[in-house]
Amino acid sequence: MNQTGSAFSFYTVEQVIEGRIKLTRAVVLTGLMTVLSVSTPLFASETDQFSNRMMPVQDSAEILDRRVNEVIAAIAADWRGKPDQRRFVKKIYKKLGGFHWVDKLERWVMESDQVDRLEVHRRDSIYAGHPIWSIRITGFTGVGPSIRVDDTLFGSDKIGHFFSQGRKFYHRWLRTGNEARAARWSALTEKVLFGQFFTGSYSNADLVANYEGHRFYRSLFEDNIIPGKPAILVWQKEQWQVQRPFSWTDHINDLWDEALHPNHFGRLLRPHMIKRLKTFCDEYRSEPAAYTIQNETALFLRYQHLGLRDTRDIRLSAICHEDDHTADNVSEVSGVAG
Repeated sequence: MNQTGSAFSFYTVEQVIEGRIKLTRAVVLTGLMTVLSVSTPLFASETDQFSNRMMPVQDSAEILDRRVNEVIAAIAADWRGKPDQRRFVKKIYKKLGGFHWVDKLERWVMESDQVDRLEVHRRDSIYAGHPIWSIRITGFTGVGPSIRVDDTLFGSDKIGHFFSQGRKFYHRWLRTGNEARAARWSALTEKVLFGQFFTGSYSNADLVANYEGHRFYRSLFEDNIIPGKPAILVWQKEQWQVQRPFSWTDHINDLWDEALHPNHFGRLLRPHMIKRLKTFCDEYRSEPAAYTIQNETALFLRYQHLGLRDTRDIRLSAICHEDDHTADNVSEVSGVAG
């Protein structure tokens, strides 16, 4: 979900967790009204990598690598003063992230004719046709586009999560020195502010993108955050020097793809969503590789501290096989009856 603005921005997540704030019905209503009042054509609460999945989408890795590397190089070249890592991170955030509903690079991805996109209208998406009380604000907002980077299809909102929520994760890690503690804050924001609370969906992929944004900010200054690679920057001769390029390939993987790594749907939404996902079973049976996570065990080990929810039971591999077993049982019963 897009996440840089919030009806609760006058509260800190820390206050919510520590119990200093009680989320009353009035606060919930205020939040929903705020979201709806600022909705624009670019605002989308969810994305959809199921619908039209087999349509060709050109890979944008090279284009997006270039955009990020240009920003890093420009900040380094214009640097004045002492080596201040927090200030460098803030400058990147101001150039590529942002305080509004849609981050700057995310907005560019959604608008630029240089980026190929998989567009799905809300009326044609997996979120269409469900009761409004199950999908909440998703019933009033658009569905964001998906893009392909390093052969991974994912929602454009993950760009915003990477730079904005990744920065918050990074700052919490700086304060605590503990990634697991920082991850707990990140999981709560997905539950309370930017995901399940407003949409009925808890996005595991959002949490992965948040964490990878944190790793990016660390990799600016630390060696081997990306295994086997030096930091992107080094301080030499009273100046930041770029010693290697940034690459999205170091951060994006199949767990960014919500068709491979599904959301956890709330109790009200789940039965409707499972019914909708079953409409993709024929496609899954014809192209099961298109719905298979590569290096699954290693990825889940890497992210085991993030608070990801187990959604293996609503992957197409599970719900479509369940349908197959049901059909087999019906056939057997019919055969006996005959």
